[in-house]
Amino acid sequence: MPLDLTRHMLEEPCSSPHFLGSWQLQDLEICDGLIDYFEHHQGQQRPGVTGSGYLRLDVKDSVDMRIKPLQILDDNSEVVKRYFETLFYFYGDYIKQWPFLEGLFDSLDIGPFNLQRYMPGQPFRKVHTERAGLSSLHRMFVFMTYLNDVEEGGETCFSHYGLEIKPQKGLTLLWPAEWTHAHCGNPVIKGCKYIITGWLHFHK
Repeated sequence: MPLDLTRHMLEEPCSSPHFLGSWQLQDLEICDGLIDYFEHHQGQQRPGVTGSGYLRLDVKDSVDMRIKPLQILDDNSEVVKRYFETLFYFYGDYIKQWPFLEGLFDSLDIGPFNLQRYMPGQPFRKVHTERAGLSSLHRMFVFMTYLNDVEEGGETCFSHYGLEIKPQKGLTLLWPAEWTHAHCGNPVIKGCKYIITGWLHFHK
């Protein structure tokens, strides 16, 4: 005998937040500087891999540069330092929007992060989440900044919320690294797309 599978409809909430924070970088020279940093380190660029570390062009097709935080000090990269100073300012504003987070942890770390370039026809096709197993369980938030305007295509799509965010130079997003924020990237149709992205995570 089948179990009774009757769904109960809860009362509609007063609001339905998507928990995505967004800000606009005022100093767009940071974006230009990060693109220059990427292009002047071609020896460190690699085909983009998935979160599980595999090269899957049918899933993700990009050129990535993976950067460790200590590398910033070694390269004396002022532009990367300026970017993260601004990112922490945005993060502080995000916490103000959701006060519950203030007492949840003392601080979060930034681990290795990526500079990425997508050329025409290149997407991150697969709808994915940034916390998808024990190896990524420490991730709390995702950050991403579009480093240039994309002429056509390249939108970031959050499927659960029906959101398609058009790449705009300096637009910075912060969101929870959970399955609730599954997303993918549309193919770039015209132009190219540069981003910087990574995670805020618990101490490992």
